[in-house]
Parts: sequence; C-alpha cells; structure tokens
Amino acid sequence: MNVSESSPACSLGLPSSSDDGRTCSKAPEVASVRVQLEMQSLWRQFDQLGTEMIVTKAGRRMFPTFQVHISGMDPAAEYVLLMDFIPVDDKRYRYAFHSSSWLVAGRGDIAAPGRVHFHPDSPARGAQWVKQTVSFDRLKLTNNLLDDNGHMILNSMHRYQPRLHVVVVDRSRDSQRYAHRNFCTFTFPETRFIAVTAYQNHRITQLKIACNPFAKGFRTADSENRHSAQCQTESAGLSLPWSEFEGSPGCEDQRLQHQPHCRSVARDPALRTPMAEATLSYSAGTDSSVDRRDGGSHGHFYGAPVFFTVPCQWDGLSRADRSLIG
Repeated sequence: MNVSESSPACSLGLPSSSDDGRTCSKAPEVASVRVQLEMQSLWRQFDQLGTEMIVTKAGRRMFPTFQVHISGMDPAAEYVLLMDFIPVDDKRYRYAFHSSSWLVAGRGDIAAPGRVHFHPDSPARGAQWVKQTVSFDRLKLTNNLLDDNGHMILNSMHRYQPRLHVVVVDRSRDSQRYAHRNFCTFTFPETRFIAVTAYQNHRITQLKIACNPFAKGFRTADSENRHSAQCQTESAGLSLPWSEFEGSPGCEDQRLQHQPHCRSVARDPALRTPMAEATLSYSAGTDSSVDRRDGGSHGHFYGAPVFFTVPCQWDGLSRADRSLIG
C-alpha cells in the first residue's frame, strides 16, 4: 500500500494556547491521530508533471481522489472530517507550451469564498473511521462564484493545497472556549494542483486516461483507432470488397476464407505461372445497404477501382486454339 503519513498541525485559523507560538496543546482525542495518504505514488507522478484539476460550472470530481487512512483515534469518541482548499500563493499562472511548464502570469484574482466539505459519514466514532479507507470521492470543484450546491469554489489558473481537518465532537457547554484544542489539520505537498477549465499539459491528460477507471471509454476508443489505422496501412496497396474484415487480428485469414479462389491461387504454385491481367472495378467507398426482400440479409460492399492478376481460361492456349472458342 502506497501511503504518505502526516502529523497533526495547528491550523484552521483558530487561536492557539501555545506559549511560544510554535507548538500547540491538543486534546488527547486528537493529539495521537495520524493520517496516511493513499495512492501516494500516483499523486507523486502527477505532482512531477504539475497536477491539474478540472473546474466547471456544474462541478467536477477530483482525480486522483483524495483518500486517507486514519489511525490513533479514540474508538469511543466522535469525530468530524472535513476538507478545504487554500491558495498556495497570490499568483496567477499560465502554461507555456513551448517549454511544457507553468509560468507566473501575474497577481492572483480575489480569493473565492471560503468553503469546507464535510465527509458525508460525519460525525462518526473513531472505531468506524480507522477500520477502512476514508474517501472524499463526492467532493466537486467549481469555478462558479454563485454555486449553491456546496461545491468547492476555486479560481482557474491558481494553485491550491488541499487540507484535511479532523475535529473531535465536544458536547460540553464551554466547547467553544476550547475549540482550538479539538482539531488537527493534515496537509500533503504532493496533492497540490492548479485549477484549470481544460487540461494544458498533454502528459497530464494521458496519465489521467491511463489511471482513471472512469476513463475506460477513452482507452478503448484510442486502442481501436490505433488498431484500425494499422490494418488500413497494411491493406493500403489493395482495396478489395472484403476490406470490411480489416480491423481484426485475422484480417488476412478472413480475406482468404471469403475468397476461396484467391486462396487456391496463393497455395498452388502451378496456378501462379499462367496469369493474365484482368480488371476488376468497384465503385469508390463502401455501401453497406441491406436487401431484406427475401427475408435474408445481404450486405453489398464496394471498394475503390483496383487492378490485380487472376488465372484466366485463355492461359496456356495457343492463338489458334483461342480462335476456336467463340
């Protein structure tokens, strides 16, 4: 299991009870909490290329999905898990295609309204959180400032850092007084990304198609296109009616199976010697119309005009013999 562990940090913009400003006193229910990032190697692959996340008006899910494994929770205590996104800096970026890199384009836009995303299972006891991977697969990113669906609002072409907050539920009357002690914040540098409305780096696109299980259709279509192009290249010198079978692994075998006369020519050396030039013309393009008048299905296929040699009844006959046959 590829994981990256993060220790709790004082954050979330709440006051700290520390004396020197560098350490904080946390409640025992959260002081021992540890969080491990799932799919760390995949996140690092994206991070090396410069992770991009699509934002849309309707909202788009993240990939890779933010998933973590949590340990050290009090089994009996209740916890709330939530996420937010903070700008890494105050800059706006643009992608330079000639150098395949991100460059600073100027000062960043005004920060979008701050929002948090609560995990739908919150609140839950520590025993439930630690027994399985926690996934924020329902979280969506949007660039719609007027969004009323609870999606995370981000500015396009800005860099963001996701943060995970673990908050212990304190039901005491004076819980607000000790609110700063009841939470821990976890960040993973490899999860940083730039929000975009369309992927800029083609390598990011390729990696997402290769790794995202929901992109299976793109992988299948790309594979079929490559295979079809390969068969078309192999048969570029000969366009025949049975070209419909091109695109399958046994292109050549299927051609021969549907052309028994040509198969016998190819296998019988005696028939290769006496050959005459014959012309077979076919209309350009392919007509796959179906005639069902007799209750059957007959496909009609037409290829481009071609020329090739086939055995002829005149082969082997002298001129005198030919004159005797009409």
